[in-house]
Amino acid sequence: MAKQDYYEVLGVSKNATEAELKKAYRRLAMKHHPDRNPDDEQAEENFKEAKEAHDILSDSQKRATYAQFGHAGV
Repeated sequence: MAKQDYYEVLGVSKNATEAELKKAYRRLAMKHHPDRNPDDEQAEENFKEAKEAHDILSDSQKRATYAQFGHAGV
């Protein structure tokens, strides 16, 4: 299965600021956190995707590499 674009995962535009990324990540983390959704594997997967997207996009070097090469770069 191909990975979804990190910007789509967080629901932000490609020119989103750090604050917008953080806000979008926190919103998704609260919604899909495993403690809030016990026994829901889809929610856990969504939480992991959001965390991975935030980790890449919040680091300026990783974000630049992702912008240039996509998932293959990170």
